[in-house]
Amino acid sequence: MSRTDVTTGPRPLLLADGRAAAEAWSLDSAHRHLNHGSFGAVPLLAQEEQNRLRQEMERSPVVWFPTLPQRIARARTAIAAFLRVRAEDLALVPNASGGASAVYTSLPPRRGGEIVVTDHGYGAVTMGAERLARRWGASVRTVAVPLDADEDQACEAVFGALSDATGLIVLDHITSMTARRMPVERIGAQARKRGIPLLVDGAHVPGLIDDPVSRLTCDFWIGNLHKFGCAPRGTSALIARGPLRDELHPLIDSWGAADPFPERFDTQGTVDATSYLAAPTALDFIEHTWGWTTARTYMRELADYAERIIGDAFSELCGESCAVDVGMPVNALRLVRLPNGLATSHDDANALRDRVAHELGVTAAFTCFDGTGYFRLSTHVYNTAADFEYFAERCVPVLDKWAREADLASK
Repeated sequence: MSRTDVTTGPRPLLLADGRAAAEAWSLDSAHRHLNHGSFGAVPLLAQEEQNRLRQEMERSPVVWFPTLPQRIARARTAIAAFLRVRAEDLALVPNASGGASAVYTSLPPRRGGEIVVTDHGYGAVTMGAERLARRWGASVRTVAVPLDADEDQACEAVFGALSDATGLIVLDHITSMTARRMPVERIGAQARKRGIPLLVDGAHVPGLIDDPVSRLTCDFWIGNLHKFGCAPRGTSALIARGPLRDELHPLIDSWGAADPFPERFDTQGTVDATSYLAAPTALDFIEHTWGWTTARTYMRELADYAERIIGDAFSELCGESCAVDVGMPVNALRLVRLPNGLATSHDDANALRDRVAHELGVTAAFTCFDGTGYFRLSTHVYNTAADFEYFAERCVPVLDKWAREADLASK
């Protein structure tokens, strides 16, 4: 019998002792947590391991810090195995934005020219590209990729922006505000053929895509372990392959500055690196409890169900379809269009997020793309169909009411 019922969603995942999966986390039961994709959630086991490491650090800092680079090297070896890459190609950084900043500050100067990004790019990473362009005396060219663009259409849009002046491409693997994939494999092959460096922002990828990098040609790839990988914040992998890898340096110059990549990233002075060291515990917890394949399947099936019931609930109230075609969908991240008037800007989307958390007891993500507001749902193993049924039954009518009130106030 299938684990999924199209009318009720997938059966919840359980712990080995029969308890609900959520019991392995410390999430506040007063909220429904429907936004794992923004900041993740750390299992208790990994929290306990990080606390144990911190206690060890505080008991004898003079013993701890001289051995820290070796500890970090062991952690990144374990993380490299999870991502199926060579440990010598992977450095650890605090987050995807920090990894992008390390790339931006390490690239050799290229006067003039263009840096190519898309209109789906993560704001902070795009801002970094704009700062790099100012240093280079270059410009940023933003490629418009339709939300419903399939692989061929997305490739054509990016390829059409490339020229002899292109000095760097910055591309999302999975987009944050639009919850879609980009055809990074094909674009990466074309970029390498034309000698254009490619930085792939894979912030949401670890844990969602099995073996995400081995078939990808790019110079730099960054993925957050603290999102779907459930590692302590902040833990990210910066993978560098190709002729520019040896140019990479961490943002902090420390005693490892003379070491080769990636060892120079293992020494960052007096910092609390226990998040790096506890990350393998989080990855192993998911693998040993359910297996990552089972976890990904569950997240996809739950997202299928949640997208349908919430889309139907909004559509019934709005009188028109709120389903969204994102062209290249993601297994655990989905979009549902909001009623007109909600989340029509980045600031409005964040304000709606805060209001829903405070007034409705639901932590959710709302985004805006091209002036249209969306509910971006994300699932993880601790979520259940009941979480999203609650949102469809209790929150959707309130959001529709808020939209109508905003419409009246604007007239």
